[in-house]
Amino acid sequence: MRNKTTKPRAARAYRIVQVPMDLRLLEAVDAAAAHVAESRAAYIRAACERRLRSEEAQALDRRYVEAYRRRPERPAWGKLGAKVLARRLRDDAW
Repeated sequence: MRNKTTKPRAARAYRIVQVPMDLRLLEAVDAAAAHVAESRAAYIRAACERRLRSEEAQALDRRYVEAYRRRPERPAWGKLGAKVLARRLRDDAW
């Protein structure tokens, strides 16, 4: 029975998966999850989400580099950008 003070959660479709893991890694995951007061499943889900975000960011970086190689910045634009940035950094209150 649900506690009356908690809000109902949005329904999510979960699948239970089995992931083979050596004992040393499993113990490290359990210790890390306990350290941050999370369940093993929540810890592993968060790790998977971080990994996916990281891979997405790396893919975007690769796309940027590839596009830049196909159409490099003109030297005049690079110099102008450096001047604007230097002026902005000088004027900012650190």
